[in-house]
Amino acid sequence: MMLEDKTMMQGKTKIALITGASRGLGKSTALALAKKGVGVIVTYLNSETEAKSVVSEIKALGTKAVALQLDTGNIKTFDAFVVQVKQSLQDIWQTEQFDFLINNAGIGSNSSFVETTEAEFDQVFNINFKGVFFLTQKLLPLLKDGGRIVNLSSGLARFTHPGRATYASTKGAIEVLTRYLAKELGHRQITVNAVAPGATATDFSGGIVRDNPDVNKAIASQVALGRVGEPDDIGGAIASLLADENRWITGQRIEVSGGQSL
Repeated sequence: MMLEDKTMMQGKTKIALITGASRGLGKSTALALAKKGVGVIVTYLNSETEAKSVVSEIKALGTKAVALQLDTGNIKTFDAFVVQVKQSLQDIWQTEQFDFLINNAGIGSNSSFVETTEAEFDQVFNINFKGVFFLTQKLLPLLKDGGRIVNLSSGLARFTHPGRATYASTKGAIEVLTRYLAKELGHRQITVNAVAPGATATDFSGGIVRDNPDVNKAIASQVALGRVGEPDDIGGAIASLLADENRWITGQRIEVSGGQSL
């Protein structure tokens, strides 16, 4: 029997809050953690049906879950969201705090630098960085001492592709924030790391990596392991990072790209 399963059976279930977990990398992470006996708070923006489906899959694995709506780009809604989280923790798990925060929700941007409008910049910045900053701040009182935070960055913060300046810049900011949080939250024994996926076959950015064979092939030729990533490659890596054995890793950028653009 796995250690995590024993922990669950002893009434010490760990709980993760994953933003943007109705599909893609967030869903994969939620299911990977659920398989280890971790309870999950799934957040979604518009995809309520998909989010409830993820909750059903998690429950089928033998652990508890709930789906809560959250607009990570609208800071004014965060106080009400925190109230919902508190209520869910009490109602479902009979506890006041959770263990893992995975800041996964985000949007892409495909405009070139010269074509990027202020409105587009603000939308991407608010969701990918400002929202992560202040949501994490609001949730800190509910995160256990010794807990974990994982922020989703991107391989594009290291290598470059035209049309990704705005998106990649927000992920660069996430990586700097990760290091600062690791330093400032260390006194609470909270670890903070950034996971940076490479090109992955999801519906992100219109599903271009997943659905365009030419793009898929071109990127795969730049990857040491010879293919683009799959959601489970990323979700599994995040779940592994949150294992007790990795408690001494903090303030790090961990790229999960199969060796893209080395």
